[in-house]
Amino acid sequence: MDIVADANVIFSSLIKGGKTAELLLSFSLNLFTPEFVIEEIEEHKEEIFKKGISEDELSSTIGLLKEIIRIIPKEDFLDKLEEAKNISSDIDDVTYFALALKLNCPIWSNDKRLKEQNIVKVYSTVDLIEKFDF
Repeated sequence: MDIVADANVIFSSLIKGGKTAELLLSFSLNLFTPEFVIEEIEEHKEEIFKKGISEDELSSTIGLLKEIIRIIPKEDFLDKLEEAKNISSDIDDVTYFALALKLNCPIWSNDKRLKEQNIVKVYSTVDLIEKFDF
């Protein structure tokens, strides 16, 4: 299944591991994310280190993420931004909706507000665990 992963899901897999990380690493999902998500991880390194992740662990994890998640530049889905603005109630989520519209796929997010529309399917981690019997 193709799916757009939001930053919080990726951060959660970095910090907590568990089922989120298992799903991220599973072959059940073809993951996509906007390029700014990797930039956000870099910007929040200090917070991640405070959670007990070393610099070496973070570096190798980011390398792994770049291998398993397709990083999509904003230019590739600019044509969907206006449509996405009409769907999302939060400007911070417009990019995820635009990418999902471009790829014609759902979003993986634990933000309940993203489900407050009926254009793009949004799966939480719990939804995906149930869907794939993890």
